[in-house]
Amino acid sequence: MSMRVKELLNIGEKQLKECGVADAAIDNKLLYCFLMHVPNSRLILEYQRILDDAQCDEYFKLLDRRSAGEPLQYIVGIQEFMGLTFRVNDKVLIPRQDTEVLVENAVSVIRENKFGGEELELKKKKEFEVLDIGCGSGAVGLSIAKLCDNTKVTCSDVSEDALSVAKQNASFLGLNKDVTFETGNLLMPFKGRFRNRRFDMIISNPPYIKSSVIPTLQREVREHEPMVALDGGSDGLDIYRSLIPEAADFLKKEGVLMFEIGHDQMSAVKGMLDADDRYENVMGLQDLAGRDRVVFATLAGKKKKK
Repeated sequence: MSMRVKELLNIGEKQLKECGVADAAIDNKLLYCFLMHVPNSRLILEYQRILDDAQCDEYFKLLDRRSAGEPLQYIVGIQEFMGLTFRVNDKVLIPRQDTEVLVENAVSVIRENKFGGEELELKKKKEFEVLDIGCGSGAVGLSIAKLCDNTKVTCSDVSEDALSVAKQNASFLGLNKDVTFETGNLLMPFKGRFRNRRFDMIISNPPYIKSSVIPTLQREVREHEPMVALDGGSDGLDIYRSLIPEAADFLKKEGVLMFEIGHDQMSAVKGMLDADDRYENVMGLQDLAGRDRVVFATLAGKKKKK
């Protein structure tokens, strides 16, 4: 049956609330805007519009997907990050605002030689070769490439499906000539027979959630986002244990290593870096909510000063 948009949206909001969707009032409107190609800013002008049966049916199909817990971003196929639009699907983690702190500070290191607003005692480089490990949608590496002219970015992931999404995003962002892609686990694609490939910056937002915590996550996350991008092992630190000892062999002189971390992992990750005499300038940073979010280190000289 045909129906006015205002009535349709009221039904949609009620259904989403009953299904436990936290942002029901927002999500049902965004689904309508996506379906009808209407800017959110003009939605109020749509309220008295009458939709035909077919249009109503399509809206309710989208509503049912959201009611079943499918993330809004996967339904509409996009997520905003660092002021850029990224295509997403269920093969990649949905980029989150928390991760913008990691990218903002990577950009600051490259552009201004600063981390957390503090000047770094590093030689300013004219060009940065950046490696984004476990790139997923490419949100981290592609944002750096888009925001920093003097970069050559490589995005890598163990998942070919994820890399396919990242490549699409590179194309949409006009970065085809600025970014390369490699498939493989962690640093494996960059190991040479005689010499490893080296970078000025290695950056990663790895899986860091404890395995025991996964069942307690929101339904949208635990049932729909890729587990390989979430589960960090029994204590959430598996990837850091693998990457930190190896990464030093893939960094150029005064190279930078940056990680996103879980809110309770600062001490453990900094401890791994402090215990390795190939790293120095080990620092941490909190996000806007005051939670531990980023760990930073640089490649030391021949021997770190104790």
